Amino acid sequence: MVEGGERMKNPLRKRLPRELVGDLSKYLVVFLFMTLTIGMISGFLVADDSMLQAYNESFEKYNIEDGNFTLAAEADEALIDEIEKSDVTVYEHFYLEQKTGKGVDSTLRIFKEREKVDLVCLMDGKMPASEDEIALDRMYAKNNDLATGEAVTIDGREYTISGLVALSDYSALFSSNGDMMFDAVKFGVAIVTEDGFDSFDPDAVRYNYAWKYDKEPKNDTKAKEMGTDLMEDVATAAAMDGNALTGFLPAYTNSAIHFTGDDIGGDRSMMLTLLYILIVIMAFVFGVTTNNTIIKEAGVIGTLRASGYTKGELLRHYICLPILVTFVAAVIGNILGYSVFKDVFAGMYYNSYSLPTYVTRWNAQAFVLTTVVPLLIMLLVNVALIAHKLRLSPLNFLRRDLKKTRRKKAVRLPHFKFFNRFRLRIIFQNSASYVTLAVGILFANILLMFGLMMVPLLNHYQDEVLDHMIADYQYILKTPAETENDAAETYCVSTLKTVFEDKESDEVTAYGIEPDSAYVDAKLPEDGVFISDSYADKYRIKEGDTIRLKEAYGNKKFEFEVKGIFTYPAGICIFMDIDEYRDVFEKDADYFNGYFSDEKLKDIPKENIASTVTEDDLTKISRQLDVSMGDMFQVINVFAIVMFALLVYLLTKLIIEKNTTSISMVKILGYDNREIGKLYLTATTWVVVCSIAVSIPLSYLLIELIYRSMMADFHGWLMMYVAPKVYGEMFVLGLIVYFVVAFFQMARIRKIPMDEALKNVE
Repeated sequence: MVEGGERMKNPLRKRLPRELVGDLSKYLVVFLFMTLTIGMISGFLVADDSMLQAYNESFEKYNIEDGNFTLAAEADEALIDEIEKSDVTVYEHFYLEQKTGKGVDSTLRIFKEREKVDLVCLMDGKMPASEDEIALDRMYAKNNDLATGEAVTIDGREYTISGLVALSDYSALFSSNGDMMFDAVKFGVAIVTEDGFDSFDPDAVRYNYAWKYDKEPKNDTKAKEMGTDLMEDVATAAAMDGNALTGFLPAYTNSAIHFTGDDIGGDRSMMLTLLYILIVIMAFVFGVTTNNTIIKEAGVIGTLRASGYTKGELLRHYICLPILVTFVAAVIGNILGYSVFKDVFAGMYYNSYSLPTYVTRWNAQAFVLTTVVPLLIMLLVNVALIAHKLRLSPLNFLRRDLKKTRRKKAVRLPHFKFFNRFRLRIIFQNSASYVTLAVGILFANILLMFGLMMVPLLNHYQDEVLDHMIADYQYILKTPAETENDAAETYCVSTLKTVFEDKESDEVTAYGIEPDSAYVDAKLPEDGVFISDSYADKYRIKEGDTIRLKEAYGNKKFEFEVKGIFTYPAGICIFMDIDEYRDVFEKDADYFNGYFSDEKLKDIPKENIASTVTEDDLTKISRQLDVSMGDMFQVINVFAIVMFALLVYLLTKLIIEKNTTSISMVKILGYDNREIGKLYLTATTWVVVCSIAVSIPLSYLLIELIYRSMMADFHGWLMMYVAPKVYGEMFVLGLIVYFVVAFFQMARIRKIPMDEALKNVE
């Protein structure tokens, strides 16, 4: 046995620096990739946790509402007192919506200054002090190139922007809770003084009220019960007072409040999963390359084992460099994450959401998740891959007999040409490396497909929405109004909700359409409904199925048989004959509450119009996702390509190193470098091309599962679409990256000397 004094001069320790320098390119490439990956994930976790804490604290700090409701008319004191008997405190939350002008085509929802509930965070400048000053939402101002001190035109009047703010109940700028995506470009919120608010047309005021429970609900289930009871109480009290409940939105279902928190918290598991998958792939690369090193150093290992070194000591030696590289990458990655990348991800959140000011929170959990867990993964994978090689006896190592089982007969190959049979042998001999390569290519292509598909998907969605718009203008009326414009066609519309036992409800727009409509090209049945294709795709509904819906602000439930599917990708909708609509929803025979028109209707008073749906409203999701995520899609593409190149480089390098002796021998036999490249690199080319070709359809299937899961919680639906060109781009990019790597590997083949074969003659 080796004595303690001799272990101080352990030759294995001295070999580590030489191994590191001797294979510096491999370790350096893996180190840089892991450092950047861990740095990005660490920065994300720090920013994510800090943002989430700031968001959660904002509920108490800014006294965010427990919900809000809208009445048809202003409530008198008696009605408020009656509502407050339901153990709530009610606050005025009036607002009005106005169009902006002079180069800023958008809608502003304007509130008075707030003092008790849904308080405002001032981000820049000061709060408005005079009638002609206004404080704009920071995100909206940025997207429309507006800044403190500049002027904005609202309803024909100029207002000075006194400051930029974040409204605690509008962290995501949803103009309607039924929207699938917020819109921080064409929609914004703002604060004015009380005098400034009173200077607008009083007919434009929406009588919205916020409430806070006297005793907070313990969870969403209790909040749902309390919300249902309160809605009935408010509706009853309003009806008895000669008023009417026109909108009711508990905070737990309010996307403007909770979408941000769900998104911030929801990304965490996905990013950690990405990190650990990448670490597992890197660990497999280390394990495969280390096994190759063990094969090359079999004689040395046999000598060391015969000299008294244990399997455990050798195992610790061979996993030392992978663990060391991972540890250093994790430490430096965390330093970058806590200093550089956290600001990048915080900026991404601020580019999407109207969040209050946050302070970076340092936490040990992020360090554990990005350092300790990757080290454990690297350790376990490498021990699993390397340990079985070291179980052989010293004699097996000295003889270079590293097969644990009896040598099997070589696979009998068809009578192909010599070069092709040789290449197949190379593939069989390096099957572990090629399997790792194929798995890595699949994962890289999943990321690449996601990055490449999103911009064409958004463009396709926008084109489809515009191509299938019902009308250029959809007017929804508060009260009936007549128009003399012959282009206008009446319709009925209301909002329902889906009924599921195991899913959150989704808003469904119900349309009642005139017979022989000039705008809806569908022969609607008398006793059933058509549903939009987005509705059918989201819930996998077919013609002949029965759908169950309920009133948005009541308990009445409805069942409809699906008689057809209507192409209308803009929303989750049902379409029925207008007479059936009036019958189902108990309306008068001549009732209507909307107009379709391809021309703007100028003879309807503003006070009669509840809302107008135009092209901007229907395309907000594609516009906002492009603003929020456009740069991120490109980052995903670059990351996927770098990962692809890294895996191809490392594993082709391994295959060439593993066959160094054979390559040297064929050089002695007279083959030139070009012919040797055809033998060894062409075999890898076959595997890469097949892996890319197979991974593309597999990527589509996996992306479809991920996409449906990701979109399931959104209101509305954005149908998955992969542009045909994406498949070609993925294939071509993969080949380009591979041939660039192959060029450098060809240079490695040229450097292998002919005397290499003579060094290992047994």
